Amino acid sequence: MKWQKYLLTMIQERNEKKIALAIDTSTNEINQELVQNIMKLFKEICPNTILVQADFKIRHVSSINEADITYYTHGKSSYTDVLEWAEKEEIDSIFYVTDVTGYFYENLTIQSEVFWLVPDEFVPKVPFGKAIRIA
Repeated sequence: MKWQKYLLTMIQERNEKKIALAIDTSTNEINQELVQNIMKLFKEICPNTILVQADFKIRHVSSINEADITYYTHGKSSYTDVLEWAEKEEIDSIFYVTDVTGYFYENLTIQSEVFWLVPDEFVPKVPFGKAIRIA
């Protein structure tokens, strides 16, 4: 339960900022109930959150309140499009639910705060930002 309280605090501290929640939809082997609960938390605490569904490309961008997640089974994931989108949209903080096994362009410049929400027991080293194990 420790990560839930930590995540709640982080969302509350950023409530007045522009926030995005990105969901890696490249696999359906993720704990979908966990993802739904995280989305519910964002809806309740920060209803202006933008939801981004992506795998190797951005599939859908919507309000967190209009979300219906579609998962795929190909396992290919790239973070580049989402991170570039966040820069273009001037997102202050992006929370990315992923196993961090995707790729991104190495020369990518990120101004947004990035929090990798890893729904797994193993948390790989993240390229930048902060990893938070949510399993």
